Amino acid sequence: MNKNGSLKSTIAVSLTNYLDAGAIVAGASGLTLWQNYLGGPDTITETHLGWLNALSANCFGAAIGAIIGGRLADKYGRKKIYTYNMLLYMLGVAVIIFAFNFPMLLAAFLITGISVGVGVPASWTYISETSEVGNRGRNIGISQLAWSVGPAIIFLFGWLVSPTGPLGGAVHRLGETVLNTTDENALNLFGNRLIFLTLFIVALIAWLLQRRLNESSEWVEAKKVKIETRKESPYKTLFTNIVNVKTILYLVGIYLTWNFVAGAMGFFMPHVYETAGGLTNEKANFLQMFMWGLTALFSFVGFALLADKVNQRLLYVFGTVLGVLAWVVLTFVGITNQIALWSFVVLWGVHAGFGVQAFYALWASELFPARYRAAAQGVMFFIVRGLGAVWSFVFTGVFAAAGFYTAGVIMVALMLVSLIVGVIWTPTTRGKSLKQITEERYGKE
Repeated sequence: MNKNGSLKSTIAVSLTNYLDAGAIVAGASGLTLWQNYLGGPDTITETHLGWLNALSANCFGAAIGAIIGGRLADKYGRKKIYTYNMLLYMLGVAVIIFAFNFPMLLAAFLITGISVGVGVPASWTYISETSEVGNRGRNIGISQLAWSVGPAIIFLFGWLVSPTGPLGGAVHRLGETVLNTTDENALNLFGNRLIFLTLFIVALIAWLLQRRLNESSEWVEAKKVKIETRKESPYKTLFTNIVNVKTILYLVGIYLTWNFVAGAMGFFMPHVYETAGGLTNEKANFLQMFMWGLTALFSFVGFALLADKVNQRLLYVFGTVLGVLAWVVLTFVGITNQIALWSFVVLWGVHAGFGVQAFYALWASELFPARYRAAAQGVMFFIVRGLGAVWSFVFTGVFAAAGFYTAGVIMVALMLVSLIVGVIWTPTTRGKSLKQITEERYGKE
């Protein structure tokens, strides 16, 4: 595929990343509003919020989808899976738009979460396989740009349509007409329902665009080879080959610890800002919007433009150190300190642009053979998001019982683990084709 062709397909497939991240933060931006609408903190407790996160695109819902979607993408093709998965995504988002009780909301979060999990291995693998050798990091960086732009736009909408935001009054009046109610909590939540409506529309556009793309030629070739040789379980090979086992341990090591931090932030941070930091919903969404805007910027200038050109170990170290510093400042200076709060937003925003997430997406799509490349990603995503579901209950429990400081210290420790593990075992794949990487790691087959 030529350079322009790979860029065009990358942009189309990257809409999946926009929707994946958008699903997480759309719920996060209105979490307190949903809590108030469904009965307040006495009815919808921190445990209920933990369940929403646990079954969402942030955790177990995505874990279930990934273990299914990764295998299906290797069996039936990358394009077929991520394209038709959009229909499942639209169903989940539609249910959220019309949700009026907690079970309905919980079921919708689960459906959307499964869809996100199904789409991630297929889309990341497709982007990597359709990229030229010198542009694989660039294209993965563009997909991460979409991952960051999603939250930035969603939090921008959240800030604009929040009850005290610039468009809050207009949305309030529109809600009175559409919902035919004067219930203040229902009207305050109406803006968040509109945010999910935008995700539905983008998902429809993504489905129409992605249907026109060609299948990955590398998958087609790997499928032919497998048919001509023998059938074998990809999971048996995945867990019995020592190279695979070491790779899984490494990638899960960096991504799990980082995702414990980022996952909690992605879903709970506006709620933390409002409860521990004393901010309004409008200000909480503005902070997140600004943070994700920085992440989007540095996904491009810090990763897409540099990952194929500079030493990846040094780039990983620099980006991840910023993430460690962000939590050190917020934890030990204090979340109520405005200087510390804004320092945290800037440091984490820059870090997330070319930190662990971007490198994980790149390396996870490079380090396994094509015949079970997506399945391997599905397994790792299942482990990370599944344990993330458990962690969501731990985090809410620690935050409720011991306060923000204790939770912050844990976050610093987790980031340090991700930094150390990543630095020691950084793979050397820059400038190599996927075939060359596979032959170096597994030998010629």
